[in-house]
Amino acid sequence: MSDLLKKGFFIGLGAAVNGKEKASKMLDELIEKGQISPGEARDMLNSFKEKGEEQNKQWNSKSQDYFRDTIKELGFVTKEEYEQLELRVKKLEELHKGEE
Repeated sequence: MSDLLKKGFFIGLGAAVNGKEKASKMLDELIEKGQISPGEARDMLNSFKEKGEEQNKQWNSKSQDYFRDTIKELGFVTKEEYEQLELRVKKLEELHKGEE
């Protein structure tokens, strides 16, 4: 993994951990003040978690698209494209053998 990707990953991980800790602390304070019940706090925390997971899926999808586009720009082929070309070559070889 490149150094830049590692740094980005650790920054994101740190932000997630820090955000979860702050959210938990805030919810604990609201429970202590009697403003929400423990069940409501749990539901809110689950909601935050679900939203975070959805954001993660979106980020992963966008990063995959970015890397796929970058690889194409560099002139690399995908595994599927390679396998299709390999199959075409095999078919051509078989046709050539039949002509001999």
